[in-house]
Amino acid sequence: MRYRAVLSALSCVVPVLANSAWQQVLGEIWSEQQQVAPARAPNFVFIITDDQDLELDSLHYMPLVSRHLKAKGTFFRNHFVTTALCCPSRVSLWTGRQAHNTNVTDVSPPYGGYPKFVERGFNDDFLPVWLQTSGYNTFYTGKLFNFHTVDNYDSPYVNGFTGSDFLLDPFTYSYLNATFQRNREPPVSYKGHHTTEVITDKALGFLEDGLAEDQPFFLVIAPIAPHSNIDVGALDDHGAPTVMTEPIPLSRHENLFQDAKVPRTAHFNPDEPNGVSWVRNLPKQDDQTIEYNDHFYRQRLRALQGVDELVGAVVNRLEDSDQLDNTYIIYTSDNGYHIGQHRLPPGKACGFEEDIRVPFLIRGPGIAKGADQDAVTTHIDIAPTLLKLAGIPLRDDLDGTPMPLHPNSNETRHEHVAVEYWGRGYLEGLKGAIDNSPVVPNNTYKSVRLIGDGFDLYYSVWCNNEHELYDLTTDRYQLNNLYYNVDSSNRQIQGFNLRKIIDRLDSLLLVLKSCKGDTCINPWNTLHSDGAVSSFKDALHEMYDAFYQHQPSVSFSRCELGQILDAEGPQEPLVYRHGLSWEVWT
Repeated sequence: MRYRAVLSALSCVVPVLANSAWQQVLGEIWSEQQQVAPARAPNFVFIITDDQDLELDSLHYMPLVSRHLKAKGTFFRNHFVTTALCCPSRVSLWTGRQAHNTNVTDVSPPYGGYPKFVERGFNDDFLPVWLQTSGYNTFYTGKLFNFHTVDNYDSPYVNGFTGSDFLLDPFTYSYLNATFQRNREPPVSYKGHHTTEVITDKALGFLEDGLAEDQPFFLVIAPIAPHSNIDVGALDDHGAPTVMTEPIPLSRHENLFQDAKVPRTAHFNPDEPNGVSWVRNLPKQDDQTIEYNDHFYRQRLRALQGVDELVGAVVNRLEDSDQLDNTYIIYTSDNGYHIGQHRLPPGKACGFEEDIRVPFLIRGPGIAKGADQDAVTTHIDIAPTLLKLAGIPLRDDLDGTPMPLHPNSNETRHEHVAVEYWGRGYLEGLKGAIDNSPVVPNNTYKSVRLIGDGFDLYYSVWCNNEHELYDLTTDRYQLNNLYYNVDSSNRQIQGFNLRKIIDRLDSLLLVLKSCKGDTCINPWNTLHSDGAVSSFKDALHEMYDAFYQHQPSVSFSRCELGQILDAEGPQEPLVYRHGLSWEVWT
């Protein structure tokens, strides 16, 4: 019983004692107790799905997520990933570093996967380790990284977790034939059991473990839904899938949403091709392909129903405990997804909105209920956000900054997202192959997504030196690549000619593609050391025209399957110093 309750009880039973020296004694005990036992640090439940779209409206089909998270928390409408591929995105999320700083840029060796994560030293230096060192019990169940396998799970074991139960390759994406590996025990096959139900059981078990202790806990739940199904034997020697079929829902959900179809937006299977590189050459999809893609879409929605129920079960258990009001629940995905937009078969890996814009919802202490947040945020911002919420000092080597979680937050925000990709693109579904291949030989690009001061832009440079520029204020679906209209006198964005816009975007991208730490958060300080420019709009002042015209351009000398710097053109920008001619800025 708390000391105040004791005092109250004594007041009823022994009024004289309670109003005399005993009140002073008990008060001193209460004060001492408050000093030695401060409020418990907040808990975290972090739910990360695999390949869940935002732009195709999947959240609309998840009523429990809407009820428990969106209505009781804040939805970040401008949340982006910085690499639209599973493993690089997850490593960036858990380390707080851009993929060009982790050098984990693919799903399998030599450029990615769990072995690359270990090789780069991150098994001893990522968020779970930081939280555990600070007194948290840490738990994880589900998919961690690609190429975390039945053969290498113990070389080494994953660090940073009090308890873990990982999905392992080559069974990770097999919905009815998963293999899990708990703590330091041997792998166990769950053939015949649906992976989402297995993960739900394991997640609730770890939640019980967390609630049973006096320490705060951090629990990650990582189901594979709505990722494509990949059965064992459907991988090549490099770990790349040879066939990726539609996801498999739980049997009780298999007949839902019979009338659902991929949203028929303007960029769904358009009459005129757009984009660059291999995307521009995609054939128009025939009726049979469209029908299959609608089926694929429905299967994704059905597969997410098990995740929706998982969210409900976790919230219900927290409601039954005394920790719901002290727990942040976060829901997101590792990357987005497209089906039919720009004529694309099912998949991700592009820089289009469908692939880089993802769900992000959070509820918890101090979080506004039923709110939408417009601030630009990324997966790189998640690690610093959780550290700040946990009361742990931020690290200088993080490439992101805490997200503005609370109402009327006055934190300075970045307006940009540095999006990057290396190597092959993956084509999913039974009708996804091009020239009988489920992979695109090279899909390397660097890009910047910018939202602020009335601008809503996407700019990219591909490894074959093709370019894209989309103005999403007038071209929401990215159907009109403006880059090749640069010499048209009547083409403007917000009153500025295209050449001026492109010069600034290219210079910003030059900084972002190799940024580290604070440079990733405040890139304009690198270009303008006098601090006079802090936004894209500031940089458009005519006094800087000559400076930006003489900047080296973002370019590639060749296409590579991973991050090889001598293929990636200039790395260092010129720096503007007020009052000096541009020739001496170097």
